[in-house]
Amino acid sequence: TRLGHPHYDVLMKTVLLTGFEPFGGANTNGSWDAVQLVEREWRGDATLVTACLPVEFGRAGTVLEALITEHSPDLVIATGIAGGRTKVTPERVALNLRDARIPDNAGVQPSDEVAIQGGPDAYFTRLPVRDIVEKMNSAGIPAEISLSAGTYVCNDTMYHLLHLVATQSTIAGFIHVPEAAELSIESSATALRVAIETGLETLPQ
Repeated sequence: TRLGHPHYDVLMKTVLLTGFEPFGGANTNGSWDAVQLVEREWRGDATLVTACLPVEFGRAGTVLEALITEHSPDLVIATGIAGGRTKVTPERVALNLRDARIPDNAGVQPSDEVAIQGGPDAYFTRLPVRDIVEKMNSAGIPAEISLSAGTYVCNDTMYHLLHLVATQSTIAGFIHVPEAAELSIESSATALRVAIETGLETLPQ
């Protein structure tokens, strides 16, 4: 469909959507399962790029940086699993803090460390989290804004992401989805589609 439309690529927005690999002894990670489902069913107007990030402090952010450099996305939504949560929770803030309850997949377990030396204490997302939550709830998906992305690799990745795009026009943020036992992968995928569509609406046309 892109052939024969010389200006089409100029108008086409690019979305980067990421999940995480399994960790902590699990065989799957519902965030990546949901991302893959979004990709399989994607019919949106934007180009969708997906990736599975390593559950490793620092390295996840480095992989994300390489993806952003390669694809120059207009919108970036990173996702992860939040054990114990029953709602989809778009995150409002990322802290410059690493404090791991369990080792990451490289065996690293930082305690009271910073994510980026000299970085601000926190970054706020530019993702329209309130609109996203309202639209998720309207679509029948239980959702609420979260004020804490934790202090594990999800928060670390969100902090790196927001640090990367701090001086860019890129809209970026992080969304936690519940484990599949709490909310189906299909529902999580629907929630992520809502987030993408709402995020795209905030971009300058």
